[in-house]
Amino acid sequence: MKDQVIPKATAKRLPLYYRYLRILHHSGKQKVSSTELSDAVQVDSATIRRDFSYFGELGKRGYGYDVEALMNFFAKTLNDDQMSNVALVGVGNLGSALLKYKFHQSNSIRISAAFDVNKDIIGRILDGIPVYPLEDMAEQIRLQEIDIAILTVPAEHSQPIVDELVRAGIKGILNFTPARLHAPKQVLIQNVDLTNELQTLIYFLHSNANVEAE
Repeated sequence: MKDQVIPKATAKRLPLYYRYLRILHHSGKQKVSSTELSDAVQVDSATIRRDFSYFGELGKRGYGYDVEALMNFFAKTLNDDQMSNVALVGVGNLGSALLKYKFHQSNSIRISAAFDVNKDIIGRILDGIPVYPLEDMAEQIRLQEIDIAILTVPAEHSQPIVDELVRAGIKGILNFTPARLHAPKQVLIQNVDLTNELQTLIYFLHSNANVEAE
């Protein structure tokens, strides 16, 4: 398992499977087939079986999957059994919306600190999250043992902030800016470009191109 390379497309589907398994478990369901999972998450059953095969034998032929065991397996795989503190850098319109988001798909993700340059909000508690000045960012990241940062600052300021985040020990960055950022290989950057996603959707709506399910 340690040497197994998991395709990025498979990794992106794991939270989807985990979320639905939690729903099934809370409803009292004890077992589920790949066909039932397929209908619920809109991923074909062959893809689900292939995704699961990367992790060994997770089900039994003729029985399906044990809901609680599979849910617990993905909780451990996704580190949802450990608390992850996250820093939010940039408390503008998008940043403020993210502060309100309760990360209902996970038991263990929380924004524990926010950072901004706006003196009107620095020192305040917004939606239960303290807002610190940007100059305190490195210190708070170390004190709170934060490994992940969400970046929602103007694009022109993003790279210097990323450089500082890396120096402070951040290992993963969720980038909501349109800038393509540079960081050492060991720091993972995941880009979320809302404009790009909308333009892709519009393209498919107004073309004859086939949409391939992720």
